[in-house]
Amino acid sequence: MASLTTGGDSEHLGIPKAVFVDDVDSFMQQPENDSPDTVIRRLDDLGSKYRFMEMNLLQKKKRLRGKLPDIQICLDMIAQLRKYRDNDTDMKTNFLLSHNLYGKAIMPPTDKVCLWLGANVMLEYTLDEADELLRGNQSAAQKTLQKVVEDLDFLR
Repeated sequence: MASLTTGGDSEHLGIPKAVFVDDVDSFMQQPENDSPDTVIRRLDDLGSKYRFMEMNLLQKKKRLRGKLPDIQICLDMIAQLRKYRDNDTDMKTNFLLSHNLYGKAIMPPTDKVCLWLGANVMLEYTLDEADELLRGNQSAAQKTLQKVVEDLDFLR
């Protein structure tokens, strides 16, 4: 199998780089290439692995692209809460109760916010702590998305 790929590239998640076969005759003379069927089977297996890696990276990319707008919405909401707190005015809002069902609320000025962290966990933060956490998450998600795009380009 060493003749079909080079070692995994640590920069690209250990994805092995496919080797271009210039001279098919000399390639087929190598000891591990005893028959065309064996070579074709190994190439099919390698192609399946590349498709599997690509599918996983595409799913990760889709998940990250969905996560970034949610983080931005939360950051915008924190900015809005700060504005109302600084003006010392109540905030009138509609909030989502269920799909297509909203409730009206009047919120007094606050310096706290609760964030869903996942796995049914919600924590209360100050506005500054929440902003810092969300900006860190946004930065990490953007870096991960960039890395996934680079890995997809390498894989293709």
